[in-house]
Amino acid sequence: MSKSQKAIALEDKYGAHNYHPLPVVLKKGKGVYVWDVDGKVYFDFLSAYSAVNQGHSHPRIIQALTDQAQELTLTSRAFYNDSLGEYEKYITNYFGFDKVLPMNTGVEAVETALKLCRKWAYEKKGIPVNQAKIIMVEANFHGRTLGVISGSTDPDSRGGFGPYLPGLEVIPYNDVNALAKALEDPNVAGFLVEPIQGEAGVVVPDEDYLSKCKALCQEANALFIADEVQTGLARTGRLLAVCGNCNCKGFCSNNYETRPDILILGKALSGGVYPVSAVLADDEIMLCIKPGEHGSTYGGNPLACRVAMEALEVIKDERLDDNARFLGKYLRQELRKIDSPLITLVRGKGLLNAIVINDSPESSTAWNLCLKLRDNGLLAKPTHGNIIRLAPPLVITKQQLDECIEIIRKTFVEYKGE
Repeated sequence: MSKSQKAIALEDKYGAHNYHPLPVVLKKGKGVYVWDVDGKVYFDFLSAYSAVNQGHSHPRIIQALTDQAQELTLTSRAFYNDSLGEYEKYITNYFGFDKVLPMNTGVEAVETALKLCRKWAYEKKGIPVNQAKIIMVEANFHGRTLGVISGSTDPDSRGGFGPYLPGLEVIPYNDVNALAKALEDPNVAGFLVEPIQGEAGVVVPDEDYLSKCKALCQEANALFIADEVQTGLARTGRLLAVCGNCNCKGFCSNNYETRPDILILGKALSGGVYPVSAVLADDEIMLCIKPGEHGSTYGGNPLACRVAMEALEVIKDERLDDNARFLGKYLRQELRKIDSPLITLVRGKGLLNAIVINDSPESSTAWNLCLKLRDNGLLAKPTHGNIIRLAPPLVITKQQLDECIEIIRKTFVEYKGE
């Protein structure tokens, strides 16, 4: 039995079967590359669902991790520590909000935002107790906690886990009129949306969708909540996807095209080396939560703070937004040149892109193509059956991207089906 087979067999025997990984066993990562246990090298075109925007094992982030790990890792929030306040000042200035509530995983941050929105609704908007509603959209993906899946339309995420959390209403995505109708209810507290739907297959809304949604929320005195866990931190060619086409050049919070009332961050907030997430809002919203009403043992720990600050510095110093914007446009342009009947559509923004395969979502074509891509030295994963997401680390160079485009072209042109 090979090293890969042994590792896969161990997971199958002792681990829960809640994932269906591509059959490759990875041991090492550096920049845009990962190596398997047998020493074969691959381009990583998933980036841990955009958690490693800065590339695998970025030396500056690893240095921040190891330096702090030798000093102090965890105090809980029962005490102050010398890193949290510095981090809070740094990240609030970076994104232009009054306050941050630090958490660990993306879905924890989403749950935090939901709680914060409800608390604000009762304390500030005056919605009757236990009557607050939050609007979500079809095909969303905000994680898999019970609260979040209560507003999901994905049968795999939702099925068999009821009863569900009340107070969540689901409307179509990219439908301004549907939101306007939902906001007629005075008990609506907020609207939670991914600026681009990643798990749904990199679905990009109309250019004016987000700004119109924000305007409607403002008019109805409801909070506009942006889940930028996957789309944020330069992935789409802007610091945040809600920056739209603002052409900001200096990571300036005043240049938001559509400023959210609550901003949710995660994944690349640590460069992929540690679970770090954050919820940002201004005082009127954030200070609705009082001591004892929400928290996390690990949230805001010194290790996370130092790692997050360095991860954000890397994005700024290396101008990863510019690289993602330029190379993303180039990637889509070149993918659309591939002469293959398998390709129905290429879409995306920045370096968050997808190829829609000319087959049904129930088919195995996209999966089989990903196996062939793996054989040719590139790792990607299907989503929703017939869509292949392409999201390399943002440190990728044009020369490396050209190599990847050739691998993708070769794979599609030579594919004969299974």
